[in-house]
Amino acid sequence: MKNIDKFKKEIPELVRTHRKKSSLSQTALAELAGVGKTVIFDLEHGKMTIQVDTLLHILDALNIEVRLLSPLLQAMKETKE
Repeated sequence: MKNIDKFKKEIPELVRTHRKKSSLSQTALAELAGVGKTVIFDLEHGKMTIQVDTLLHILDALNIEVRLLSPLLQAMKETKE
């Protein structure tokens, strides 16, 4: 499975699971993240036409940390050391 396909499958589940475990309604999460309720609904149902900054606001509201891994940058850092 390509990274993008994995991302498209996991993000909706991640958001829905964290929201429910936090006892938040879609409306409450939307208010916390500063987005509209339909954004949360669409995201949880796999609609991936969302701006990156909007997604980051939602993940931040759920206390989900995003990490980017780059083998190229890691290799470059290791050669400098």
